[in-house]
Formats: sequence, structure tokens, C-alpha cells
Amino acid sequence: MVLSDRDIKAAVKAGIIGIDPYFEKDVQPASVDLHLDKKLLVFNNSNAPFIDLKKELPDLNSPVLIKDDEPFILHPGEFVLGSTLEKITIPSNMVARIEGKSSLGRLGLLIHSTAGFVDPGFDGNLTLELANVSRLPITLYYGMRIGQISFQQMLSEAERPYGSPELKSRYQGQIDPTESRVFKDFEKQISKKK
Repeated sequence: MVLSDRDIKAAVKAGIIGIDPYFEKDVQPASVDLHLDKKLLVFNNSNAPFIDLKKELPDLNSPVLIKDDEPFILHPGEFVLGSTLEKITIPSNMVARIEGKSSLGRLGLLIHSTAGFVDPGFDGNLTLELANVSRLPITLYYGMRIGQISFQQMLSEAERPYGSPELKSRYQGQIDPTESRVFKDFEKQISKKK
């Protein structure tokens, strides 16, 4: 069951869903608009000959701040990591989906490649995978509406919500855009072989 605007307002008011900062004007019929924070991670394409998924690449990204009224220019084919201004807290009996705004998608701005699903128990700011698939540069501004989040009630609570110690959830509590930690998948495989 997808939560309606009425359900979302009630869940936020009751503290079931956390959205901080929260403004009721951002509530849409079945979602809440989210905004772009000022910190981005820009890929340093010349720091590595390729991305080796088994290795941590600490110099792959550099932080950049969007100044209050100045745009960050996202060039065609460029990909950066961003973050929602809002901290999101999901209870263990709900999941959420983040999607782009239709008006931005019609200009060629994508906000996630594959990471649109938010697990039950997630707590933190959402990392955005911002890509420009148009042929013209696109301006990104701090605080602009960048996406929308919807919430779905599950039939029962998750046994091990995101952030449970045994899951070793990689992105729980993130505040800023967070680079990939896929290399940790291979650490698990290596330790199983021993």
C-alpha cells in the first residue's frame, strides 16, 4: 500500500516517518519533494586507469560545494554524487522509493541509476546519482527540488531492518554524498574462503 498525502502527513506528525527538515508544502498527492544539498562528489577520471570493484579507491572522488546562489554546471555525459538536504528515517515496516522530478527528467537530468529503493530501517541523507543525459549542460542549485520520495507499508516488520549489526549496512547514518563501498562485498567473499 502506497501512502497518500494524508497518510504521509499523519506518519510524519506521529514520528513514524522522519523527514528533517520537513515542510508540509513539499507533500504531493503520494510523495514528498526532496531538495539538493550543497555538497557534491565529482569523479576524478584521471586518478585511476579503471574502477576495480575489489579495491577501495579513496582518490576517485573530490568534494565540491555548491555556493548559495551560484550553479554547479553538470555537463553532458557527466556523473556526480549528490545528497538530499533532508535526513530520512524509515520505520522497519515500510520501504520508500526515491524518483526524479518529471520536469527535470524532461531536460535529461537523472537522479539515480539503480539506487531508488530505500530499505526499512534506513536513517540518513540519501545519496543521489546525478547524471546529465542531454546534449546541453544543466545547472544544479543548492536547495532546488531534485526528487520525490514515496512510502509503502509492508505486511509485517522486517526481521533485520537496514542498520542491523549483522547486516553491516554500509550507508546507515550517512550525511553527505557517500562513495561506493562495493569493495566490501569482496572482503566478505575472502573471509568466507578462509
